[in-house]
Amino acid sequence: MKSISRLIDHIISRVNVNLKPIGRDVENAVRQSIRTDKLTKYYAYYALSIDHPWYFRFQESNLGGTYFLGKCEVDRSVVLMSDIRGDELKPKGAVAYFNGMETELYQDEIIQVVNSFLIKTLVHNHSRNSEIPEYFRILNTVAMHYSNIHGTTTEGAYLGAFSTADLSVLHNCVLGDFAYVQAGDLSRKTIRSGRVWIRKQGEFEFDYAHDPSIIDRFVTYDDEGQLTGLFSDFLKGRRSDFLPMYDSLAFESPVPVPDNAFLSRYAVVKDASSLGDNSLVAQRAYLENAKLGHGSNAQENCFIIDSQLEGLDIIAHGGKLTYTKLGNKVFVGFNSFLHGEKWSGITVGAGTIVMPHTIIDAKEPITIPENFIVWGYVRTQEDLEVHSMSLEDFSQRRVIRLGNLSFKGDGGAFIEGFRDRIEHILLENGAYYDGERSTRGHAQRTQSVSYNLFQPYLAGEEEAMFPAIVVGSR
Repeated sequence: MKSISRLIDHIISRVNVNLKPIGRDVENAVRQSIRTDKLTKYYAYYALSIDHPWYFRFQESNLGGTYFLGKCEVDRSVVLMSDIRGDELKPKGAVAYFNGMETELYQDEIIQVVNSFLIKTLVHNHSRNSEIPEYFRILNTVAMHYSNIHGTTTEGAYLGAFSTADLSVLHNCVLGDFAYVQAGDLSRKTIRSGRVWIRKQGEFEFDYAHDPSIIDRFVTYDDEGQLTGLFSDFLKGRRSDFLPMYDSLAFESPVPVPDNAFLSRYAVVKDASSLGDNSLVAQRAYLENAKLGHGSNAQENCFIIDSQLEGLDIIAHGGKLTYTKLGNKVFVGFNSFLHGEKWSGITVGAGTIVMPHTIIDAKEPITIPENFIVWGYVRTQEDLEVHSMSLEDFSQRRVIRLGNLSFKGDGGAFIEGFRDRIEHILLENGAYYDGERSTRGHAQRTQSVSYNLFQPYLAGEEEAMFPAIVVGSR
């Protein structure tokens, strides 16, 4: 296993060159989160589709358990049990818009992962980098368990467990555990654990800080550096349900799937679950006694248990719901945790926005009205007084200080930005598909995907490394 050992050393050195000047050393985080003796146990797989341009090149890497869709290149990286999803990569000739200006792409956009370590990480394109719109690049980056890199170019970055980098550009930055950032172009910034920071220069800034003691309960590490906490406990009891999904390429859906909907063969669906028209269930999603109404979706690493989604509901990457009822067109943000119990369920009214990295850990029944925005940490109905507001009231405010939330700027622009994004997601997912080709989205286009497997070397110096492979031509 000499090659894999050299590779891990190489990644650590490249990332530390970027991050040690700002006080971060990634060596312990990387070494404690990976067991090299297990790296031969997982195959990787890439998707071929007539609806998605494709090209794959992998060399000097380990890719165990990772899924690739779209045009992807991986060089000298460990990408372990991750999802590299390029279904919104822009084609040659497409026009990209940055700060009101437009530029035409001279070649198809491609995802590049170079000198990086990504473990159980979701990568989705939709880049915001005006400097290189042809490349969605993850360079010299370490991303820990269940983090999200969504539309964010990263160069010399560290993302803690359950963190999210969203629609930004990160140069030599650190995101703590369960931190969320969508703040444009950032350099040499450290975002502390549990911070939710959304900024649009000249328009608004939303800044919420979870109490550190709350983060310690939900995301922490044991004496050996292994991920623990309530989030990890929630997942551990259910991850084994995914193992049979990888035993065979044969797939028989456990529930009826409408002709205009999509259920990934790498998702888990249990008990009395059902899927409505134009719904979408992505790989590594988990449904148990879950009802997804028309146009609703469960994205990667979502868990929906004993819950009902009325319709057009969006559960962003990593969202988790138990004993929750969502009205029509509810948005549940990245890595949010809506944890009800049988006798303390959660009801969310239509049109409501649950902010990314929100925790609702109900110890009594909680009802959130229609057209509200909710953030932070909620346990009781009374907590909503300082952790929610009607969309109308928020839109009319320019300064808000409630508990650990600080907001300043144009509240109307902030809410309108979320509404625009919700519509973009619904359109891209095919939630409004009416039989016409122009309204097809991921739920319809991904139906024709085939999966192709490849495995690592099982012995010798190259053990655990995947062979160099090129599929397609650029």
